[in-house]
Amino acid sequence: MPKIKSRKSLVKKVRVTKSKKVMMRATKQNHYNSKQTGDEKRRKRNDQRLFKTDEKNVLRAIQ
Repeated sequence: MPKIKSRKSLVKKVRVTKSKKVMMRATKQNHYNSKQTGDEKRRKRNDQRLFKTDEKNVLRAIQ
């Protein structure tokens, strides 16, 4: 039986931590950021965790 390939586009978008949490970049921070408050900008600098239900699907696709 052949080896299962991982979804390369998904691998580039997410990062898996040691405890199997799936982290991704915050959305809506490419342009039109001058309208955002300072709190919003600072919060979006950090990676955000996916929902647990989505984490299962992502981990299955990455394997």
